[in-house]
Amino acid sequence: MSVIEEVQYRFKAGNAIVRIILINVLVFILVAFLQLLGFLFQANLTSSLLSWLSVPASLVKLLYQPWSLITYMFLHTGIFHILFNMLWLYWIGQLFQQYLGNTKTYQAYFLGGIFGAIIYILSYNFFPVFQGQAEVATAVGASAGVLSIVVATATLLPDYSISLLFIGAIRLKYIALFSVLMDLISIPQGNPGGHIAHLGGAAFGFIFIKLIYNKSSTSNYLDRFFEWFSNGFQSSPKLKVKYKATTKTNSSQVGKPSQEEIDAILDKINRGGYENLSKKEKEILFKASK
Repeated sequence: MSVIEEVQYRFKAGNAIVRIILINVLVFILVAFLQLLGFLFQANLTSSLLSWLSVPASLVKLLYQPWSLITYMFLHTGIFHILFNMLWLYWIGQLFQQYLGNTKTYQAYFLGGIFGAIIYILSYNFFPVFQGQAEVATAVGASAGVLSIVVATATLLPDYSISLLFIGAIRLKYIALFSVLMDLISIPQGNPGGHIAHLGGAAFGFIFIKLIYNKSSTSNYLDRFFEWFSNGFQSSPKLKVKYKATTKTNSSQVGKPSQEEIDAILDKINRGGYENLSKKEKEILFKASK
């Protein structure tokens, strides 16, 4: 299997987190390759492209490139920028995806990134400290979408503990709180627009989970759109099998489990961890994540 075939297989077979990471990495490699060619041949091959894909702080410029609200979250300024974002996304994002599935993972990442960009743009056009900078300022990076998933996961499973190197077990709510506070106090220190965008993503992650638990109709509309989006990555089955059920079954036996069942299992995880679930409860959670 060639490298290209391997990447294609990983993309089709992977979950939402794997796909998001693959897109980020592939875009980073492509941009880096173009920058290398530009350096060797003394040509500027990426300036216009990056400007076209980065989200501008100017409202006027945004009208001419609305796609940048999405494309900016797949661009990174350096190896450490993308490395830390993707590691953070993988560690926490896999947990989020395991409990809420691909559809809501896409929602948390993309909508969190868009919300972060909107907060970034509004800040540059509202706060006096940014006066005169909106026309030239742009933002790139997956951090807003990543922090959206981090905070959403911590809101969903606040007492879930993970082990950190040199620190030990720590609850997700403290990890998320520390991340938010670090961005907050870092605003005056440098890259203020970036930190504000991160906080916008974090705010969306919190609101997003609250919308799910409140069973808002907004969540239902989002589910329909992102299920269509997610299904676009799946290969169509070559064989379809139809059958007719002969006995009555409840929601936990056929199809996806009910929201009440999922909430009860998540509460149990919060109290005692994933290991305390029964085999049946793990199967229900697995069905819900599809």
